Amino acid sequence: MSDLTQGTLAGSAKLEAVKTLMNKLTEDLKSIHLLPHQRDALLEELKIYGRDPTNADPIFTKEGIETLARHAFNSPSNTTSRNALRVLCNAMFLRPETRQMFVDLGYEAKSCNKLKNDNRDDEFLISRLIFLTTYNTTVDLVALIDQHHLADSIVQNLSRHAKRISAKGSKTKTDPMEDMALSETLKLLFNVTHFAPDRVSAFTPAIPHIVTILTKHDLPLSSTPLGPPFGQLINALINLKLDDQDAQSSLYPRNEPKAVAERLIQLLDMALVAYTDEELETSVTPTVSAIMAVHEHAPEDVRTFIRGKLLPTEEDRKQVLGRGNSLTSRLLRNSTNPLTPKLRDAISHLLFDLSDKDANKFVQNVGYGFASGFLFQNNLPIPESASEAYSSTSGSERPINPITGQFIDTEKFAEMPEMTQEEKEREAERLFVLFERLKRTGVMNVENPVESAYREGRVRELGDDEVEEVDD
Repeated sequence: MSDLTQGTLAGSAKLEAVKTLMNKLTEDLKSIHLLPHQRDALLEELKIYGRDPTNADPIFTKEGIETLARHAFNSPSNTTSRNALRVLCNAMFLRPETRQMFVDLGYEAKSCNKLKNDNRDDEFLISRLIFLTTYNTTVDLVALIDQHHLADSIVQNLSRHAKRISAKGSKTKTDPMEDMALSETLKLLFNVTHFAPDRVSAFTPAIPHIVTILTKHDLPLSSTPLGPPFGQLINALINLKLDDQDAQSSLYPRNEPKAVAERLIQLLDMALVAYTDEELETSVTPTVSAIMAVHEHAPEDVRTFIRGKLLPTEEDRKQVLGRGNSLTSRLLRNSTNPLTPKLRDAISHLLFDLSDKDANKFVQNVGYGFASGFLFQNNLPIPESASEAYSSTSGSERPINPITGQFIDTEKFAEMPEMTQEEKEREAERLFVLFERLKRTGVMNVENPVESAYREGRVRELGDDEVEEVDD
């Protein structure tokens, strides 16, 4: 293998090599003079050099992008087409300005047409290419959907993945390209529905396939529970019209109505253990949003199931809520996590929704300590007193501390020795001074409790034997 093939050239030598490769590929378009294997070898070399844009400028020019696009979409050879697509996708990823160059060439129809191929390499490459054009270009996504059947092609590819996963035996090895192609399709689906919201309904037929993949795909590694394809599946799902009548039978199938909710909660449980605060904010927030959407549109038995999994149980109430290791405890802790504002807000909204959006029920469920901040920030009515929210508790009749949510009969207090008379006097003096300072500041209108005690006759005179002599 030559130095050129190994990609070991740098500086001006690399630049000359890239120029030579691009010139040969461009000339071949004018008059075919390369054999298929020669053409593919040139594209393979170009791909290696194109991984680093330094001294690879000819790839990233308008002429370079056009040469690659013509080989990608006009070649009769699938191998040549895919080799050119790989170089093209790398170029558009590394240099954002090349994306508009590609759009200006007008290959939208050919891109969408190639996406129809029942081939995972084509699905991966074309999905990525169109995905990249959704950023900072003038691409007309509505036209791609209405005129070039982009939504139909995406739905068809998801259908293929769903069938494969449903039919896959436990011992069948999966081709890595299968999941890579699936992830790219889901990323494209998310972006198109985000940037073309008026055409979201065109993707409703994708919901049953997403549900199948979500519930039937092997569980991910515990260290990366929302890695591909699960994170992308959830992101795609929350952008779709889950309240559509056609979606209901897929989200809550008659034979397994809780399957979607159960899998989402399972992934949430794993994610709250696996990820750091920074990862939680970006990765887990969509999962909480998806559970909220599934709960909102679910039949009552599924709603009851979700509440049973996410709201505090009697076991949780044996200690202060949020102190344990259960999923509920981790949710509550993250509902006040200062490092994850988006996740914090999403969890609080979810728990409020699980409480029928009722402030009293919300306080009953999570305790006044966790509920009050959310209610105040969202201008929601706060019970006049914490105990008011517990005037008619559901479930257990055991009294509950309304602030902490803990059963009162399980509260533990530190055993401390009774204060001596001298310690009581010192504490009274400290409080007297504190209240006098507060009065002088004018910040609070307070009455010194010692003065009040004198006025109400609650202070007794000390006997002679209790008075200490003071040295002059």
